[in-house]
Amino acid sequence: MQNLINDHPTKKNYDFIDAIRCLAMMSIVAEHSIGGYSFSAGSAKYWCYIALVQFAKFGTIAFFILAGFLISEKFTDYTPTQYIKRRFSTTFGPWIFWSLVYVLALVIHIRIVARIYHDNEFNLANILHQIKTVYLYTNYWFIINFLISITILLVFSKHLYSYYFGAVLLLFTLFYAVNIHYEWIDPSHTIAILGFVFFLWLGAQLRKNWEIIERRIRHFSYLPIILLIIITFGFSIYEITGLNGSSKDPLNTLRFSNILYSLAIFALLLKIRTFKFTTYLNPRQTTYGVYLVHYIIIIFLLPEIFIHFNIHDYRLSTPAFFAFKTCTFLLACILSFGLVMGISKTRLRKLIGN
Repeated sequence: MQNLINDHPTKKNYDFIDAIRCLAMMSIVAEHSIGGYSFSAGSAKYWCYIALVQFAKFGTIAFFILAGFLISEKFTDYTPTQYIKRRFSTTFGPWIFWSLVYVLALVIHIRIVARIYHDNEFNLANILHQIKTVYLYTNYWFIINFLISITILLVFSKHLYSYYFGAVLLLFTLFYAVNIHYEWIDPSHTIAILGFVFFLWLGAQLRKNWEIIERRIRHFSYLPIILLIIITFGFSIYEITGLNGSSKDPLNTLRFSNILYSLAIFALLLKIRTFKFTTYLNPRQTTYGVYLVHYIIIIFLLPEIFIHFNIHDYRLSTPAFFAFKTCTFLLACILSFGLVMGISKTRLRKLIGN
């Protein structure tokens, strides 16, 4: 592709960005590994569950901030149209492939369950409904939302560094944060198309002012960041319990408390910066692929493994529940990263995107 802005774009390596992106992906795998719950609110296991989910709840917002950081870098090399074409070629194709793999696995699952229980779920109407759910309410929602959010940012690229533009985007985000409590519209974060653009914008500001921010972070103490994480974590638990029973999505990523928690965690990750173990996972080549495959592994493969151990969440004690969810996360990570790293070494590496 001919570059219309810069004939010789220079690639800058931000190893800390790759490392944080890898950790954010692992947090998303952790959140999905925990799954739903089938026990009464207020029990010890319930508190354990929401604490685990909230602990891992920073990944999505962190991803959008990191994407905004990298997008602003590309603005000096590509026109908005060129960047969109480039992003679609490396993102959309792999997303289509793996989402269709998920749909195929889902249809097979529905068929098998229908045969076992003799129910009437294996019909066209239900299959179409389930497919709609895949693209609106599973992890595959993210790419649709992400591409739309990037497109919005690029359409208004002339205002990328305008604080007025950022304020408008923040208002949309805050609307969704308030809507979670009142449900004027569907509160599900998976379809909050305008709710995440602000974090892309925020990432662009981070990149623009990186030298200044980097110096300040380097000299900033760990203690206030850790205290902020503890306070926002507690605030998040409080908001979840207040929403439980009255909201369709009490664990919503765009809860005001979770926004603050995610930003606090992100600040800590920027402060630490070096995570040497992530280099072994080759995050620049594997992170997106792990996002695409991990949900298939969690939903369809791991249950086939655990079924032989007769493990049920509601039967486990609280310590056993914690241990089981931790093992589920570790196994999901090992299988996901292993599969993606294996594919990356073959001719099929385009299937895991970039």
